[in-house]
This record gives sequence, C-alpha cells and structure tokens, in this order.
Amino acid sequence: MSEKKYFQGLTKNTFLLTFTSLFADISTEMLYPILPIFLTQYLGVGGSIVGLIEGVANATQNIEQGFAGWLSDKIHTRKSLAIVGYTIAAISKPFMGLSNIWQGVFAARVVDRFGTGTRSAPRDALVAGSADEAHRGKAFGLEGIGDNMGAFLGPILAVILLFYFKIPIRNIFYLAIIPGTLAVIMVLFVKEKSDGFKSKYKLDVNFKKFPKSYWKYIGVTALFGIGNISSSFMILQTRAVGISLIGTILIYAVFNFIAAAVSFPSGTLSDRFGRKNVLLTSFLAFLVALIGFAFTHSFLVIALLFALYGTFSGIFRAVGKAFAADFVPQELRASSIGLYNATVGISGLIASITAGLLYDKVGHPAVFLTAGAFVLLGSISLLVLPYKRSI
Repeated sequence: MSEKKYFQGLTKNTFLLTFTSLFADISTEMLYPILPIFLTQYLGVGGSIVGLIEGVANATQNIEQGFAGWLSDKIHTRKSLAIVGYTIAAISKPFMGLSNIWQGVFAARVVDRFGTGTRSAPRDALVAGSADEAHRGKAFGLEGIGDNMGAFLGPILAVILLFYFKIPIRNIFYLAIIPGTLAVIMVLFVKEKSDGFKSKYKLDVNFKKFPKSYWKYIGVTALFGIGNISSSFMILQTRAVGISLIGTILIYAVFNFIAAAVSFPSGTLSDRFGRKNVLLTSFLAFLVALIGFAFTHSFLVIALLFALYGTFSGIFRAVGKAFAADFVPQELRASSIGLYNATVGISGLIASITAGLLYDKVGHPAVFLTAGAFVLLGSISLLVLPYKRSI
C-alpha cells in the first residue's frame, strides 16, 4: 500500500518518459566527463575553449528549448518534436569522436545540444501532462530520477569500457549511439493526450500572456544562471589537484547518483511545502559547493563538494521547471518551460565563457568565487520573489 501511495497520481506515460530520460542521459553522460579531458589532453586546448564549447552548446540547447516549447504549444504536438530531438542527439554523438580538431567537436556538440533542446520542452510538457497538478512535482521528480540515474550510469559505463575492456576513448563516442537509440524507442510508446485545442493559431509569440510573476521568476533565474557554471570546470579542477581520470569519472558518477536520489523526494516535497522553499535550499547548497571548490585540494573534500553539488542539481532540475509551469495556464505550459530553459542557457553561456577566461587568465579560485557571487544574488532575489500559482 505504501508503495502504491508513493507513486499515486503517476501514469504509464510518466514511467515511459522516465526510461526515455534514463537512456538519453546514459548516452550523454558516458561522454560528458571524458569530453573536457579529450579536449585538453588529446586535442590540446585550454579552459577558454572548453568554456566556449560548453557555453555555446548549452545555450543552443536551452534557446532551442524556448523555440521548441513555443512551437509545441502552437501546433499542439509534443511527441513528434520529442522524437525528432532524441534522434538528432543520438546520431550526432559519434561525430565528436571522429574529430581531430576542437572545431569538429564544437560542431558535433552544438548539434547534439540542438537535438536535446528540440525534445526537452515537449518532453517536459508531456511529463507535466502525465499527472494532475497536485502531483506535478512528483512527476518531474520521477523523470528526474531517470535523467540523473542515466547520468550516474553513463560515467560508470565509460569507466568499464575504458579501463576494463580497454576501449580507446574515441570509440566511447561511437558507442553512445546505442543508448541514444533506446531513448527514441521508449518515447515511441508514449501516448500523447489531446489538450482540447485545435491547431488553428498563427505562429506568433504574445509575451503579454505570461503573468508578471512569471517574468520575475525568469529574472531571478537569469541572475542566478550567471553563476551556474558548467560542471566541466569542477571536472577540470578535480584533475588539476591530481585526482586520476578514473577517480574523476567515478566522483562525477556519484554526483549524478546523488542528483537522482534527491530528485523525486525534492519534487514531492515541493508539492507539499512549496517550490520556492525547496528551490532556495538548492541555491544555498550550490553556493557552499562553489566556495569549497575555490579553496580545497583534498580528494575527500572534493568528493563531498560533488555530493553537495549533486543535491543542488537534482533539486534544481526537477523543481525549477515545475515552478516555471506553475505560473501559467495549461496552453502555455511548454512555452513557459521552454522560455525558462532558454534563460538558463543564455545565462549559462555568459557563465561558462566568463569562467573559461578566468580559469586561464586569473586562476581556479576566481572561477568559483565569481560564480558564487551571482548565486548569492540569485538566492536573495528568489527569497523576495512573490509567488501565486496559476489556476
């Protein structure tokens, strides 16, 4: 009975979308911890190039989410856009391994993130529609488990392939297409429910439809996002203090495991105690992690900081999007999440480019302390944000 109550309000679609995210993130995250190593140690680039690639790639993903969310709401189609996006992301990954120059990796990474952006907002709208409003946070939390467990299993799989089977690092990029294809197969089984609207609207964007409270939340997200640097800099810092490649990948895997573990409970808690309170907790956890990364050289402390960072990541992913969906009516749901993700991407581009320059020109502590200053400002702004859930 307790297990039944735990998953109360969720549907078959919720679980299918959870497995979709699981396989998609295995595909992505078996590459992510080795990508900055591949760029710096195999292709010989510096932190500025890593920051540029990750900043532009993630901005592309999140800006495309804004467009895909808007398009999804206008044509009232979620599933087909999600399938296209998952397919593009799966096909693009082997091209990173084929590249002998960083520009090739850059192009493939941007296409990969474009595909991810195309499917994310429609997928999130499907998640939001897979449960009623009272269980929306729980639905995003369960999908977050799939996403973050994929992010945990991906690096573990990379370690097994690299160090047990002795597969060359380039071949890992080729193998990533397999779980990516499984993600496409999973989403094919999702049954899209009609939202009761006909596709008769002109393709226009009317920002006046979004309430002021939503735009204030977007402003908070933008301010915080300038401090939300790519985890590539945590990975590079871990390697810089002398931790081995396998140790770095395993720490990153544990980070994602913790993110998965907190995702569902945090979504459920946000349904009960409010999104704002739970989200603010994650901001403060991230702030502490950033300050720690600026000063520590200890393996144990870095592992603990990644655990704290994982706590932030799991909460932020589940609750941040659910919060964005709360401010608007159903017909604007995908657009609200898409615009939210676009804001995360644009601010993240600024964060990653700035962090890359600081990493090369000033030093590692400056990266994390500068990011921490913006995270603190974002936390204060969230604290005073007025909030009223849309009917």
